[in-house]
Amino acid sequence: MNEKPPSTSGTGSTGLIARLKRAFKGDPWSREEIHDFIQQSEIDLDAEEKSMLSGVLEVSETQVRDVMVPRSHMVVIDIDEDFEEILATIIQSGHSRFPVIGEDRDEVLGVLLAKDLLRYFGSEEADDVPLRKLLRPVSVIPESKRLNALLKEFRDSHNHMAIVVDEYGGVAGLLTIEDVLEEIVGDIDDEHDREEVAFIRPEGERDGTPSFAVRALTRIEDFNEFFECELGDEEYDTIGGLVMHELGRLPRRGESVDFGGFRFAVVKADKRRIDSLQVQRNS
Repeated sequence: MNEKPPSTSGTGSTGLIARLKRAFKGDPWSREEIHDFIQQSEIDLDAEEKSMLSGVLEVSETQVRDVMVPRSHMVVIDIDEDFEEILATIIQSGHSRFPVIGEDRDEVLGVLLAKDLLRYFGSEEADDVPLRKLLRPVSVIPESKRLNALLKEFRDSHNHMAIVVDEYGGVAGLLTIEDVLEEIVGDIDDEHDREEVAFIRPEGERDGTPSFAVRALTRIEDFNEFFECELGDEEYDTIGGLVMHELGRLPRRGESVDFGGFRFAVVKADKRRIDSLQVQRNS
């Protein structure tokens, strides 16, 4: 039988590491017991530190399929696109790395780094960019891979993006090193993220229907004003809260729900909250 977690009362000078060492002198604890110990209110750690430690435990149990960007939401570049089309994609998305595809999304030829292409900006060579020569090797991983193993692979290979394939070898999505780190430390907002906070942004059309990128923190009243609709805001203030209510739980990336005349698809989420959505009117 496992020993109970040691008492954390006493002076604050006793470090967490020392307390953990004393705790592990008995039978090994399960991950659940370690997690419960970390979350004890008496432990001299703030909420953010506790969340990070819990994230470290969870990352070894989480599979790639649980946090990947699904295939339908991947921002890709077609190998046959010209410089101006690729540049527009880079500017609109704000990403720094892009899968480059051939005939379809199952044929990923490599990864393009924005910085490799942008060095041609304004030059006479822009119209004749040797795109194939700029491609970096693509890392391919299965959906079942654990995040801790992937993080080590990223570190060893110096790759920051991996293409996820399903059991049949088809592309299921992609994952970046930032996605993995966010499972440990929470959302990492970059400059592009900050520009989009509480903002509704047109994304063009998907399957013939106008599509919009919507931050989950967008207030329902702002959403109603933008789309000229009347979603209820009596119980929830934000679109993210309303979507979670309709699903009855925190959804995973790629999941969608229809209500109020719209389809809401989750683009980015972690174990704590929804971050961004793709929204389309139902036809």
